[in-house]
Amino acid sequence: MRVFKEEQRFTQLWIIVVLVMSTIVPLALFARAYANNQMSLQDVIIASTLILASCFFIFVFKLTTKIDKAGIHYKFSPVHFSFKLIKWNDMEEVYTRKYDAISEFGGWGFKVNPFRKKNKSIALNIAGDDGIQILTKEGKQILIGTQQLTKVNQSIKYYTKNNETDV
Repeated sequence: MRVFKEEQRFTQLWIIVVLVMSTIVPLALFARAYANNQMSLQDVIIASTLILASCFFIFVFKLTTKIDKAGIHYKFSPVHFSFKLIKWNDMEEVYTRKYDAISEFGGWGFKVNPFRKKNKSIALNIAGDDGIQILTKEGKQILIGTQQLTKVNQSIKYYTKNNETDV
């Protein structure tokens, strides 16, 4: 079995539409303020640049998942600077499941459940409703979204069977 690797970005059409729509109004207001001499050209350029940069910032985010003989690696850039590894023998359970990003986690992205103090619960997702659910032996719960459910299931099955772990 080869190493499984997946990269996901926020490129959904609905996100792009929302971003475009949310930039049109402020940019139109800036142009109107400039036309009415309420803002200088420099102020319009600075404000417009800040608005556009903040809208495009969402495209910097990337979720990378890798499954290999060592375990499941994940990185949510730019939150993580390097991969986080969950070793097979540190997992109590690992399986794929459907989830509802909004009702379970409050949306997509890097989510930490603040109500679980002792045993952290995190979700890393970009799109969709399929994910890798991991419960560590320490009691941590980690959900990693995937767009390649069949390949993920094959990898998990292969590595948990061939690593002879308790997963």
